[in-house]
Amino acid sequence: MKSVMIITGVSQGIGYSLARHFAETYEVVGLDIGDDPNLEGVTFFKMDLEQPEEVKQTFERIRDQFGSAHVLVNNGGIASLVQPIDEIDVETFKRVIDINLVGTFVCAKYFLQLNEGESYGRIVNIASTRALQNEPDWDAYGASKGGIVGLTHSLAISLGGRPVTVNAISPGWIHTSDEELRQIDHTQHPSGRVGEPLDIVRAVRYLIDPENDFVNGHNLVVDGGMTKKMIYE
Repeated sequence: MKSVMIITGVSQGIGYSLARHFAETYEVVGLDIGDDPNLEGVTFFKMDLEQPEEVKQTFERIRDQFGSAHVLVNNGGIASLVQPIDEIDVETFKRVIDINLVGTFVCAKYFLQLNEGESYGRIVNIASTRALQNEPDWDAYGASKGGIVGLTHSLAISLGGRPVTVNAISPGWIHTSDEELRQIDHTQHPSGRVGEPLDIVRAVRYLIDPENDFVNGHNLVVDGGMTKKMIYE
């Protein structure tokens, strides 16, 4: 019998790739406010991360259909928001925090209820290298991803009495669009290339391995070495 994996944000990008890949080995439940990606082996539920009650009801539906869950990948959220602090209003800032950070917390909360009594559990929160370094005007997004890293650390400690690990992945530049890349886009990375969704798939696979219970509370940076590169202007 396959273990159950819940992935948020599966309609596109990294979440889509995660769902498509892990449907081969897990019973995947995909959640998103967007359209059903219609992936073979993926059960889809429409859900808004900004609505905690809707999240709760969705996880109750998952319980009704699958009984329990073993893996949660918190990938869903607002992917970017570039707006100067003089222009961004407080409600927009709070909305980014509510969807990206509070949404991650709420999903973890209800996942843990589904995981109660299971032999293992794995939570992987998708953060960002923008939690560690940033460009101008990414304040709301950077704050939300920094909060996810902090929440990851805290949850790992809080769940120390349970067979559940909590880790984060901070992707760097992961190319998910049809936009053509330039050579400089690749060569500016110490690894010599821009990242691809499969790089995140590999990282998730490592962190959710049922035998891998000694990596806990870690933020795994997957960025081709860019956050270690000194840049002179």
